[in-house]
Amino acid sequence: MKTAEKLASGWLLVLGFMFLTISAASIIERKNADKTVYSPIGEGEVIFDNSVPPVDSTAIGGLVFGLPTATLGGWLALSLYRQGKNEKKALQQQSEERLQSIFYQTIEKNNGRVTLLGFAMQSQLPAAEARDYLDRKAKEFNANFRINEEGAISYHFDI
Repeated sequence: MKTAEKLASGWLLVLGFMFLTISAASIIERKNADKTVYSPIGEGEVIFDNSVPPVDSTAIGGLVFGLPTATLGGWLALSLYRQGKNEKKALQQQSEERLQSIFYQTIEKNNGRVTLLGFAMQSQLPAAEARDYLDRKAKEFNANFRINEEGAISYHFDI
């Protein structure tokens, strides 16, 4: 559905700008056509009229069809952008809530002790992201750090 909306938005914008371009070209052509060319022949003057069929209807038609079409396409594109932004925000919030739930379960299960490897395995995060998350939570909750003989860091939260 989203692909169809993107295509519709694109086509409406292209079609609207095409109509507006036709309207602008018609106005420019009308301006240039108002000039008459005089060419002397023999005794008198012959006037060549370079006017074209009425351009006003083309200009008005281009505006009548172009403005609503371009406006609708722009409105649809803007709403798709906002919808995508809201979906991305919802996914980030859902991910944050999932991580927080795993974090609290791990703390409760291990009496306040969390290791980087254990949290990374449970949350299925890469080690760097798991470390960043645990560091943020450690600052937030004033946790203690302990480093064992192998250099592994464990976080100790007071429950």
